Amino acid sequence: MRDKIIVIIFLIIMSLNFFDVLTDISLGIPVWHIFSEVLIVLVSAIGALFLIKDIQAKTFDISRLKQELLISDDKFRNISDEMKNARHEYSAVIHSQFKQWSLTPSEQDVAMLLLKGLSFKEISAVRNTKEKTVRQQASVIYSKANVEGRHEFAAWFLEDFM
Repeated sequence: MRDKIIVIIFLIIMSLNFFDVLTDISLGIPVWHIFSEVLIVLVSAIGALFLIKDIQAKTFDISRLKQELLISDDKFRNISDEMKNARHEYSAVIHSQFKQWSLTPSEQDVAMLLLKGLSFKEISAVRNTKEKTVRQQASVIYSKANVEGRHEFAAWFLEDFM
């Protein structure tokens, strides 16, 4: 906006000085004075042209950046959709493995919460059970999965990604 106001000011100065030059020529004003006013008209015109070109370049850059931003947003949405799909697919793989290990629905819930990193206390709070029950279920899960504990259990699902 500021640049447009400056362009308008340059154009006003240029126009007023141009008409002043025409008036001075008809009145017989000395040549040095007319030359100085013609110089003001030219400098104002050059300044206005530079600003107009700068405004056009900035407008073009802004349009290009907006277009790139839209493309990036679309890519992000697609990546997000891909990540959502991958998450659902991975969850299905995990549940399939739980079924292969013959985990009960209750054990599957506990196993999923263990994979999410919840503590026994947090799992017991989420499931409205005693912490001792969660520990026992975790032991059964580890036994069915043939792993030593929580870390090895989580690593079983993550090691192929590393």
